[in-house]
This record gives sequence, C-alpha cells and structure tokens, in this order.
Amino acid sequence: MSGPTTATATGTGTGEVRHVARDEYLATVKSLADEGYAMCIDLTCVDYLELPGRHLPDDAEAAQRFELVVNLLDMRNRRRLRLRVQVPADDAVLPTLFDVHPGTEAMEREVFDMFGVEFSDHPDLTRILMPEDWVGHPLRKDYEIGRIPVQFKGANA
Repeated sequence: MSGPTTATATGTGTGEVRHVARDEYLATVKSLADEGYAMCIDLTCVDYLELPGRHLPDDAEAAQRFELVVNLLDMRNRRRLRLRVQVPADDAVLPTLFDVHPGTEAMEREVFDMFGVEFSDHPDLTRILMPEDWVGHPLRKDYEIGRIPVQFKGANA
C-alpha cells in the first residue's frame, strides 16, 4: 500500500489489521479510500485502562489508554481492513472522518458520548445516546459502577 500508513500489517481470518500513527490517521484513511476502501463499516473505541502494558507490534506506536478501531471495506476487491489507532487519555482528540466517509458521523458521536474521545471538525459533535446534561462517559473503565436511574428528556422526576 502506498501513502502514509505506518506500523504493522497482520493478516487474520477477517482481513488485514494495520496499526496507524495518530498523526497519520486522516491521511491514511484518505489514501485507503483512493485505493478502493470506499466504505467505513464500523468505528468504535476500546478503553484499556487496566491493560496499560499490553502487547502491540514492535513498530506500532506505544500503547495508550484508548484505541480507536476503524473497519473499512473494499467491496470491488472483496477486502476488509481494520485500523487501530492509539489515543492518549490526556489528549483524546482525532480528526473526523466525516469528509471522507460521511457515514461515520453517528459512529464518532457515539464514541464521543460513551468514551469522551473528541473528533475535531466534526459537523455535530453532541451526545447521541445519553441526555445532553449527562456528566461522564459510561463506557470508560473508570466510570463509577452502580445503579443508574432511567432518565427521560423533559420528564419530571
């Protein structure tokens, strides 16, 4: 593959996996779109709070608390590709993929809502699952465990 992709490419039963440097994330996705990966089928995040020293390939960036996982599809050539991007907790910001893959708009909002990872230049980076006034991000591993009351917008409690 040409373009700015970095780090290891490993094969799996469901396609190739590439570890991409955070500062090359957007350029890599644009390059891959030009190569035929025209569809982003999933964009999610993993919080590795309790696994700070987890193993990554030697040429991948150092393990960070968050890992963004993006699954791309090349339907013409029947190829799948998973990108893994390390995102530090103290600077959890990535560029949006909206201009390359408009379908990522809701997926990025969900990652923002559940994990607190922000996407710069996103057209509507607001909560999508939790109420607008909710404090915190429920899928973070340090989010307090306990009973969460059901809340409905505009309901009198």
